[in-house]
Amino acid sequence: MALESGLLEILACPACHSALKEQDGEQDTEGTELVCTGQDCGLAYPVRDGIPVLLVDEARRPL
Repeated sequence: MALESGLLEILACPACHSALKEQDGEQDTEGTELVCTGQDCGLAYPVRDGIPVLLVDEARRPL
């Protein structure tokens, strides 16, 4: 499920305040994620039922 384009323009990573980009999860069981574009951050936040979960504790760390 794609997020509204206007929503991505106003959302930012809660950890470093960089922009987020939408992408599919790495595994088949994962849905869409919002990935931080910050070079030193890279956290991936899940989107559940079309709602971004922008909690650092819920984010997937980059590999």
